[in-house]
Amino acid sequence: MKEEIITRLNNVENEECVKILYACESGSRAWGFPSTNSDFDVRFLYLHPKNWYLSIDLEQKRDVIERPINDQIDLSGWDLRKALRLFRKSNPPLIEWLGSPIVYWEKYSTVTQMSQLVETYYSPKTCMYHYLHMARGNYREYLRGEQVWIKKYFYVLRPILAINWLERGWGVVPTEFRVMVNQLFNSGELKQEIEKLIKSKEQGEELDYGPRIPVISNFIDREIERFEGKQFTDDTDQRSTDQLNGLFISALDEVWS
Repeated sequence: MKEEIITRLNNVENEECVKILYACESGSRAWGFPSTNSDFDVRFLYLHPKNWYLSIDLEQKRDVIERPINDQIDLSGWDLRKALRLFRKSNPPLIEWLGSPIVYWEKYSTVTQMSQLVETYYSPKTCMYHYLHMARGNYREYLRGEQVWIKKYFYVLRPILAINWLERGWGVVPTEFRVMVNQLFNSGELKQEIEKLIKSKEQGEELDYGPRIPVISNFIDREIERFEGKQFTDDTDQRSTDQLNGLFISALDEVWS
């Protein structure tokens, strides 16, 4: 599958006349709880030739490349200029891409430089609100009542644990779910139940509709109630655009020299 993904990335470069800087796995495979039939959510960053950006119509140009899902491969990428604007705002999905444990493609020095700047541009406040919104939405949709969508526990637990991570001042949230579980919980019934869920998912069990898991559901209820109305503080007021402009220019020179 990795060979097929690389072939498709090469095709994107040829068809779109771009250079791909970085491609990784996103979603459940990167988080560490894929199903046997999970898509390969491939996300990438790319760069057009220099003259593409020298246009009075630049803002009207499309800065995303997408391909229809085919044979479980979901391929989507952002132009580096778009990515850096979002990076300045501490965009959580982008930061998760940079921290993905599954990297398919990395060329040039641009992404290494971005990774070195993550802590500079990282906003706990922005990320906390993102994860809270995600947790509340999935909770309302899938986990209310006595019968719930079991596999959706992961999609509520992960953002809740991410907020706990940030509350403790531990810095950038890890992309991998198990890293958070092991760091936040030494032992106890809650950790045991989460581990059971992970193992069931790894073994390919169907975790569809079924009775709620009281220990996990009670934890989720308490945490969402605790987060409601909470004012998150931010300690990253200064975010230099000049530094990212410099990174963008150096990337153009490196890639297209």
